[in-house]
Amino acid sequence: MKDGSSRRRARRIAIGAAVVLALAGMNGPALYRFGSDQYHDYKINKAEYKAENGKWDIVEFPEEYRLNTIHAALLRTGKILLIAGSGNNQDNFDAKKFDTRIWDPVKKTIKKVPTPADLFCTGHTQLANGNLLIAGGTKRYEKLKGDITKAGGLMVVHNENPDKPITLPAGTRFTGKEGGKTFVSKDPVVVERAKKVFDKATGEFQRNEPGLGRIYVEAQKSGSKYETGTQDNYRVQGLSGTDARNTYGIAEKLALDKKDFQGIRDAYEFDPVAEKYIKVDPMNEARWYPTLTTLSDGKILSLSGLDEIGQLVPGKNEVYDPKTKKWAYTDGVRQFPTYPAISLMQNGKLFYSGANAGYGPDDVGRDPGVWDVETNKFKKLKGMSDPKRLETAGTVLLPPAQDEKYMVIGGGGVGESELSSKKTRIIDLLDDNPKFVDGPELEKGTRYPQYSILPNDEVLVSGGSEDYRGRGASNILQARMYDSKTNKFKRVADPLVGRNYHSGSILLPDGRVMFFGSDSLYADKGNTKPGKFEQRVEIYTPPYLYQGGSRPTLSGGPKTIERGDSATFSSKDPSSIKSARLIKPSASTHVTDVDQRSIALDFEKTKDGIEVTVPKGRNLVQSGWYMLFVTDDQGTPSEAQWVEIP
Repeated sequence: MKDGSSRRRARRIAIGAAVVLALAGMNGPALYRFGSDQYHDYKINKAEYKAENGKWDIVEFPEEYRLNTIHAALLRTGKILLIAGSGNNQDNFDAKKFDTRIWDPVKKTIKKVPTPADLFCTGHTQLANGNLLIAGGTKRYEKLKGDITKAGGLMVVHNENPDKPITLPAGTRFTGKEGGKTFVSKDPVVVERAKKVFDKATGEFQRNEPGLGRIYVEAQKSGSKYETGTQDNYRVQGLSGTDARNTYGIAEKLALDKKDFQGIRDAYEFDPVAEKYIKVDPMNEARWYPTLTTLSDGKILSLSGLDEIGQLVPGKNEVYDPKTKKWAYTDGVRQFPTYPAISLMQNGKLFYSGANAGYGPDDVGRDPGVWDVETNKFKKLKGMSDPKRLETAGTVLLPPAQDEKYMVIGGGGVGESELSSKKTRIIDLLDDNPKFVDGPELEKGTRYPQYSILPNDEVLVSGGSEDYRGRGASNILQARMYDSKTNKFKRVADPLVGRNYHSGSILLPDGRVMFFGSDSLYADKGNTKPGKFEQRVEIYTPPYLYQGGSRPTLSGGPKTIERGDSATFSSKDPSSIKSARLIKPSASTHVTDVDQRSIALDFEKTKDGIEVTVPKGRNLVQSGWYMLFVTDDQGTPSEAQWVEIP
């Protein structure tokens, strides 16, 4: 995980009382180490090299402040929320040691924040009021075959009573009618009442369609003799009368095989001003690895994830209303793999790239397409290359967002596959018949790429690994800039740290990019030593900040701008300004960042500044807080001004 560390020279500089910045050098494009490490450091720190390739620095927090960052989000205060939860560490989970930090990259401070639940592998998205909505997380860690002593699995409880639901408490016993074996539920379950089904033509009653509830059950005693081999019907003990007649369980094989992670229903808003979690109503479904994304009406869609029994949520998607802070199911059922890359289009429908981060059947919900949530209709999109290698791929809305072009970057085979893709695929959703076409290739097959939109309309693509979770020392120490105008990649300075699973990147308000995380399965090429979580944060300073001269300035102006309205900001040299962009702050995890978008603004130069106009489209310019950047004719951006679009 510490690739090339023996070659690096590091010098630590104390920054405040909280953060230590280790400045290190690493090989850049076409830069070979003919001489000493000292000469290498000298070369990459030369002004002309940095102006062409940029520079990487490492931020290493003091030991007591280090954490396994699984999730990161830029808050409207300019601070970074770093969420570990239990940090993929079962010892932390068992001890209920859950972790969140807030890092201020300007003041260089970091502090701990009380974390109310295990928000490891949660879902999150930016809300219109500037809060971060966080939903789901971990109820139980996976259990591998060999670690399981009691046979268990999914019990589907049926209720044939059309008049009322029934609640079964934790500890309910289910006894098989054929095998006679008894299993015990781990949690309470509410089973909805049966639905009366009528003939559409005649209106005559036909049957009761049972209400269903899903629950995890375990054998009463340990041992393989308590496993079941086939499906069985189960009598619910403790019921009498009509409840006993109407309620029963059905389970497939209940065994000692591997059990997946289990999710939770908990949901919170994180307030960036108070810097604390605020509990809101829980979701209807427990979710581990869910995606949250904003809809046309400002509500938040939560979809996919593993439920409280470790099964893929069976297509029961739901929305959060920020006004009422409550959840409601959507009409219709549609299933996706976990962490699906899905985001709002300008026509109000949702684009699904097919990229995801991992759990679910290889033949369910993996086709890219356009989804109308209101009608539940899904139109598949054609042309995707390497369609079987979309797991752990990245998806980015290319700038400017008005063009509605997406790039799908790399990816790999389903599960722990060693297969990976060099492909990038681009689709123009404004085309009359949109289909994917190949973009420029990466040098290596790449799972877990990190990607960030920059204020000058370039996209920084970095890191990843060729194999699953960096197996075989396959981390990729390369970074590239993608230019959507030329449709080409340009190699830039190489990152210092290998990053794969549980990593991501965040554009900062000063135009730099922060990288976090990485969770290699092994620490050596031979896959014999267990990996260690990468706790170091890395900062990439793009070439545009080494161009020389002064960068454009932006100040004053309103904090709130309505869609379709204009606003004036001061600037020292308005004549040099070439573009203006609203960039939505990132919320990144597991190769998924559906919040990222850069919106082009029309503008006019004034004597002392610039007047920008915000587009009218609500689906293009979603309500919320944005970073406003201007970029000059040399491609150098200003520092961002925060503005709210109500």
